[in-house]
Amino acid sequence: MLFQLKFLVFAFALTSILPQGCSKPADQSSAAKLMVQNNQTQETLVGARVSQGDTFKGFDVYVDGGSLKNHFVASGWMGDYGDIKMDEKSTKRPRSGATCIKTIYTGRGMQGARWAGVYWQNPPNNWGTRPGGYDLRGAKKLTFWARGEIGGEKIQEFKMGGLTGEYADSDIASTGLVTLTTEWQQFTIDLQGKDLSYISGGFCWATNVDANPAGCTFYLDDVRYE
Repeated sequence: MLFQLKFLVFAFALTSILPQGCSKPADQSSAAKLMVQNNQTQETLVGARVSQGDTFKGFDVYVDGGSLKNHFVASGWMGDYGDIKMDEKSTKRPRSGATCIKTIYTGRGMQGARWAGVYWQNPPNNWGTRPGGYDLRGAKKLTFWARGEIGGEKIQEFKMGGLTGEYADSDIASTGLVTLTTEWQQFTIDLQGKDLSYISGGFCWATNVDANPAGCTFYLDDVRYE
């Protein structure tokens, strides 16, 4: 009798620790989903911490086409977006590295806006409706290199920030009107005194048909927060 009793206790304990089929209990599955969500949120926050204290080591928007050092995505096509053609891996006389960004603006007014532009965003296609801003505090300036195909190309402005919405950018800064030459020139957007704690719109250009009646072709390279 004692042996039988010990056997029954052992069997009960064994069945209680063995897996009951392949599927997870509902509460365990929910906990797993919550963990994934928390990890994703944590990952976004970690990715946003660019500056460490008073130290800012630089933050690249574009180095080369496909570079792992690139941040933000040229996804925000605006205005007459049908007038834009862009090649982020152009090998036509890059300023440095293997490639540069070639942009063709035809000025045809395919959407009737008479202007066009592109925002580099994080995440892609984020117009301030989703989290994604980088903390760029510590950066003093945004520098980039640009040149025109034939010279005389007029870009209404290059800028950073300015996205509005629930997750709006914390500030905005612009070059104002820029006229390009056929040679590479470095341009600087002064960021001193700007609130750079949350930036989803990392870089932008915009121009219009009045400034470029026949359209224009221009190149960009080495876009960087410093």
